[in-house]
Amino acid sequence: MDTPPTAETLPPELPPETQRIDQSQEFRTLRSSFRGFAFPVTAGFVLWYLLYVLLSCYASDFMATKLFGHINVALVLGLLQFASTFAIAAWYSRFAARRLDPPAADIRGQYAPTALVAPREAGE
Repeated sequence: MDTPPTAETLPPELPPETQRIDQSQEFRTLRSSFRGFAFPVTAGFVLWYLLYVLLSCYASDFMATKLFGHINVALVLGLLQFASTFAIAAWYSRFAARRLDPPAADIRGQYAPTALVAPREAGE
C-alpha cells in the first residue's frame, strides 16, 4: 500500500523568481495569447475530424459519391484531413514566430539573470 507523501517527497515550492514570472502581466498576456490561438484551433480541428468520422459512419452513401474516376468524397475529405493538419502546423509556426516568441524572449531576458540559474545542490 502506498504511504502518504511526506515533506521530503513533495515537490519543492516554486522559487520566488518563478512565482514573480508567473504572476507578471507580461507572462499572463503571453499565456493568454497562446491560449487564444491554441484552444479555438484545436477545437475547430477536433470538430472537423469528428465530422469526417460521423459522415463516414452515418452518411456512407454521401461519402461513397464518386467525384471523378475512382475518387469519392471520403477520399477527398480524408486527404483534406492531412492537408489541414499541415496547414495548422504552418499557421501555428507563423503565429508563434510573430506573436509568442518576441514576448517570450523579452520575459526570458528580463528574468534570466535570476530565475534561469539553477541553484547548486550541496555536495556538487
